[in-house]
Amino acid sequence: MRWIGVTALLLVSRLAAAQVCPLSISATDLMRFEQQTLQVDRQCTEVEVTFHHTGKLPASAMGHDWVLTKTADVASVANAGMNAGLANNFQKPGDPRIVAATKVIGGGESATVRFSTAQLESGASYSYFCSAPGHFSIMKGRFVFNAPSSPAVAANLPK
Repeated sequence: MRWIGVTALLLVSRLAAAQVCPLSISATDLMRFEQQTLQVDRQCTEVEVTFHHTGKLPASAMGHDWVLTKTADVASVANAGMNAGLANNFQKPGDPRIVAATKVIGGGESATVRFSTAQLESGASYSYFCSAPGHFSIMKGRFVFNAPSSPAVAANLPK
């Protein structure tokens, strides 16, 4: 019985220590993300990104997604995704280089993805982009992990 109490206490402690940090980003029919940098505090154990498509066109005409990879992998992941097609959200199924990704959405829609920061390497360079064909070259931004704590990081606003 005593072991059950200790195990429960450890589980509750671990859950209490987890910090989910929400981020919000939007994109338009003009093929651009409204935010050029997303910053995540080093205290975040998980990140929940909500992506909003503020345009009016449907996914089949001007769909966008939010994909996170190491910066060095952006072009190769985007190129591999073109062959995967819209049915696979222009993301090669099972691609281990993709840290997190939303589905492709159309104007007026939103999608959310949640991921653990444990898979992010401290000091590595990360970028997010839209994997729809031809979009990644201009629809991209920096993802900064281990950013120092500040109101700008928490609110996802420029400093």
